[in-house]
Amino acid sequence: MPITSDIILDATRFSPDAVSEATLKANSLLESLTTKGPRWHQVGAAKYRQMRATGETALPPPIHLPLAKDATIPSRYGPARTIPVRVYEPEDGHASRGIFLHIHIHGGGFVLASEKDQDSTLRGYANTTHLTAISIGYRLAPEHPYPAALDDCTDVATYLVDHGLPSFSLAPQSPLIISGESAGGCLAVQTCLFLLRTRPQNNNKQLIRGLVLPFGQFDLTLTLPSISKSVRPLLINYAVMAEFREAYVPGMSLELLQIPEVSPLYEDLMSFGKRLPPALFMVGTEDPLLDDTLLMSAKWMSTGAETVVKVWPGAPHGFTAFEGDRNGIEAREMGLEFVGRVLGDDAL
Repeated sequence: MPITSDIILDATRFSPDAVSEATLKANSLLESLTTKGPRWHQVGAAKYRQMRATGETALPPPIHLPLAKDATIPSRYGPARTIPVRVYEPEDGHASRGIFLHIHIHGGGFVLASEKDQDSTLRGYANTTHLTAISIGYRLAPEHPYPAALDDCTDVATYLVDHGLPSFSLAPQSPLIISGESAGGCLAVQTCLFLLRTRPQNNNKQLIRGLVLPFGQFDLTLTLPSISKSVRPLLINYAVMAEFREAYVPGMSLELLQIPEVSPLYEDLMSFGKRLPPALFMVGTEDPLLDDTLLMSAKWMSTGAETVVKVWPGAPHGFTAFEGDRNGIEAREMGLEFVGRVLGDDAL
């Protein structure tokens, strides 16, 4: 009798033969766009952010929607410093069923993007799942290195749990979904674990209903094979991620990079028992952060928490943001379906 493996993967998802012709063509175009124009570290982060906002880089500028609203949330320092957030409410007039807390830094590596750059994603979650979608304007490196971004994300999440958002009719302890893309995936996981540690009296298993983690970065050491050997410029590669890391954690030693507060891959997830919420991990096989997702999802799964891992053959980093891309459309729809399911009756 053959020995049965305790871990099973669908190997066909990793086969080069599974990559569609459309994906190959899209990757060639993305590689061409990635190599055009200056890098942020060549012109300075502030200048590059301005160029990105005005469409002066190879990638199109973000779309800002008129129904998205700006607000602020107090930081741990009180009224002296507030944290900007972007809020999108359901457009159908129904009351919101909870908070979709979207910690994002699409393609930004703790350095680029802002809370205003994900309006389309926030609108999708708000209208499909009847959640109030919120994007956090956390402070960016290199002007504000670690732990500024993490402090801002945990401050916003803690405030929403304790106080809600009265100006948007959100009560304390509303059902919470936490999401983060790329470097935002790192912050999303860290924020979730922070709440589980600091708000145990709130029964966080029900409070935090789920995590959505497209192509997350969970190990800032950059030593996993898929990133350490990455050369092809498909939005990111090792050299790009090394520049982002140096801005966020300048000069940090390998030993310090391995602490969970910096790289959540090194967290002792077993210490949380059965309290980890369901998590959806999504990644493409051409993403240099592929190994981050495979290892982090395996650790999440080993705790007994519901863990869904979806892999797209040939998809690059950031593929959910590409309008008209079949892989991205499928992943976005899957994220919405997952959130609706883990919310259950609260999503109705």
